[in-house]
Amino acid sequence: MTPPERHPSTDPREWLNRARSNLAQAGSRLPGVYLEDLCFDAQQAAEKAIKGMLISRNIEFPYVHDLARLLLILESHGERIPSDLRRAGRLTPYAVATRYPGPGVPVSEAQYLEALEIAETVVNWAEELLRGTGSDR
Repeated sequence: MTPPERHPSTDPREWLNRARSNLAQAGSRLPGVYLEDLCFDAQQAAEKAIKGMLISRNIEFPYVHDLARLLLILESHGERIPSDLRRAGRLTPYAVATRYPGPGVPVSEAQYLEALEIAETVVNWAEELLRGTGSDR
């Protein structure tokens, strides 16, 4: 498979490329891979999609993993955030808390499937909006 065309880091298309890459990894279900790691990739996919949206709107953003905060920034600049996208905040703990060995409870199959579904929703939303705004430079 041919990798996607690369773009500068200031181009929202590159952020969406990376979001799609993380989403593909999140859905891979390779043998021996922890669900926590797949949830991390789901979180990263959503985060990069949201940051791609922020870049497309020329909105500066902090380099944080808090998806609810990033959506609030986007919303405060006039972007309508669909109610189902607000679930993205549920992915934030996967950015750090489950990324390393620790005292936490392992991610369940149901949690993994929810994380994957949320990430897919966020990435699809961002792709649709970016296609509609002519951000294909």
